[in-house]
Amino acid sequence: MSDQRTSGPPAGLPMSVPAAGLPSRVRIHEVGPRDGLQNEPSVVPVEVKAEFVHRLAAAGLGTVEATSFVHPRWVPQLADAEELYPRLGDLTGVRLPVLVPNERGLERALALGAREVAVFGSATESFARANLNRTVDEALAMFEPVVRRAREAGAGVRGYLSMCFGDPWEGPVPVEQVVRVSRRLLDLGCDELSLGDTIGVATPGHVAALLTALDAEGVGAGRLAVHFHDTYGQALANTLAALQHGVTTVDASAGGLGGCPYAQSATGNLATEDLVWMLHGLGIDTGVDLGRLTATSAWMAERLGRPSPSRTVRALSHKEQ
Repeated sequence: MSDQRTSGPPAGLPMSVPAAGLPSRVRIHEVGPRDGLQNEPSVVPVEVKAEFVHRLAAAGLGTVEATSFVHPRWVPQLADAEELYPRLGDLTGVRLPVLVPNERGLERALALGAREVAVFGSATESFARANLNRTVDEALAMFEPVVRRAREAGAGVRGYLSMCFGDPWEGPVPVEQVVRVSRRLLDLGCDELSLGDTIGVATPGHVAALLTALDAEGVGAGRLAVHFHDTYGQALANTLAALQHGVTTVDASAGGLGGCPYAQSATGNLATEDLVWMLHGLGIDTGVDLGRLTATSAWMAERLGRPSPSRTVRALSHKEQ
């Protein structure tokens, strides 16, 4: 009797079954070192942060958001930005964007050679007050010289827009309101806009409705990224809905680290490993080595003293034991 075996994927990888209507490649915007670590109860040593970024780059992530040049009083976990960024100078070919809240933050970033920066706005008045102590209009006015000066310096600019689907104080956010603020943020000169589901309440239909409305207002998927939190387990479903509407840039955090220090109901970001597992299963290229990425997140979890919340990290780590 012959020993016939069905060939399958290598151990630790999903079976690749492409689906129609999806992009062939997705760029993952890794936010773990910034968005992931900013919500940690204790400060991670700068040496560990630098190694984290290097390990993520070695795993094939071509965009790694390194840190934030916010005032240390507001986010003490990232107070070492000036010390960290020079330690990443050997990472040629890797995009290392940083968050800048204002002109002073931009000056600090540019002085260290940052070539990509991001500003962080809100679609709702309540969160603009909580996060920036400004109205939406006042925040946009603050960003205008930041974006202009960054572009004059030859730096790329990303705009983050939080609370695009729901707000803990205001509830569901009207699609028209998000479209209006999105348009204004892009009109300032941002190259890309990341739509944030800060408290994780979005569902696929809501995602599709927002992207359709943005497209009708001249904001095509090519200028957009999506940033989902997994509070209700919807992050991957919402990502798939975005891919079906042509979005090809997805934010994620290695090991599912992070939340938002100014929104108490915000739980962890979409785990990069969970995203890569789904994308590779759909036959979508990411350039990421899932094994090396998983090992990196397991390594960081050990340093944080707790298990990784990523289901993929836990599943693949268990297989190796």
